[in-house]
Amino acid sequence: MYDLSTRKRALALVAQGRSLNSVSRETGISRSAIRSWQERLVPLPRMAPQDPGPPADHQAYAYLLGLHLGDGCISAHPRTGHYLRIACADAWPGLIRECRAAIVAVRPGIGVYDAQKQGCVAVTSYSQHWPALFPQHGPGKKHHRRIALELWQQKIVDTYPWGLIRGLIHSDGCRITNWTTKIVDGERKRYEYPRYLFTNVSADIRNLYTATLDGLGVEWSQSERGGTPFNVSVARKASVALMDAHVGPKY
Repeated sequence: MYDLSTRKRALALVAQGRSLNSVSRETGISRSAIRSWQERLVPLPRMAPQDPGPPADHQAYAYLLGLHLGDGCISAHPRTGHYLRIACADAWPGLIRECRAAIVAVRPGIGVYDAQKQGCVAVTSYSQHWPALFPQHGPGKKHHRRIALELWQQKIVDTYPWGLIRGLIHSDGCRITNWTTKIVDGERKRYEYPRYLFTNVSADIRNLYTATLDGLGVEWSQSERGGTPFNVSVARKASVALMDAHVGPKY
C-alpha cells in the first residue's frame, strides 16, 4: 500500500525518537504497519535534531510561557526527547486553538496533537529541545521549587508583557462578575462589576504575575487562604479596562 519513500519517512521519524503513536497520527499510517517495517527494513540511524535556537516568535512565546507556568509540564520520552503538554479545559475551545497556534509559531513545522483527558485536552508537542526553551522545567510540583526567568526570557516578557499576562490568565485565571448592594435614597440596589482573578500556589509565579502587572500600571490586591497568599485580584475600573483591552475572558 505504501511506497518505499513513505516507509523510509515514517521510519526516519521513529529514528528521531518519536513514538509510534505520534508518527501514526502525523502520517496516517497504522502503528502495526510501522512496526512491521521496523522489523523488515534496516533501521535508519538515529540522528539528533539540530538545536533550532531561540523562539521563532517572541510574542507567541510570552503567551506560551504563561500557559506553561500555569498548566504546563514537560516530560521525558523513554528513549530521547521531551513532550510539552499544556492542559486546556474542554469548556474553552478558543484557548485550545490559541495554544496550538502558539506552539507552532514558537517552533514552525513542529507536530502538535490533542490528547483528550477527562474534562480537558492536553495540547502536546514532541521535541528534544523543549527543556531549553522552558528552563523552569524540573522534578516535582512548581510550587515546591524556585521559579525564575532567565535573562533572555525576561527580555521577551519586558517586550511582550501582555502575552505573559494573557497566558497566565488563560491557564490559572478568569474574568468574573461580582456584585454588591448599596442603599441609595433609602432603597437597596444591586451593582455588578467585573474583576480578574489569578490563583496559583507558587509564590514565585504569583510574584512574576504581579511584577508584570506593576510594569503595566495595573492595580491589584492579594487575598489569603488559611493565612497563605493565594488569589490576586484586579477589580479597579481602569485596571479592568486595561485587562479587557489586552486579555479578555476565556472563550
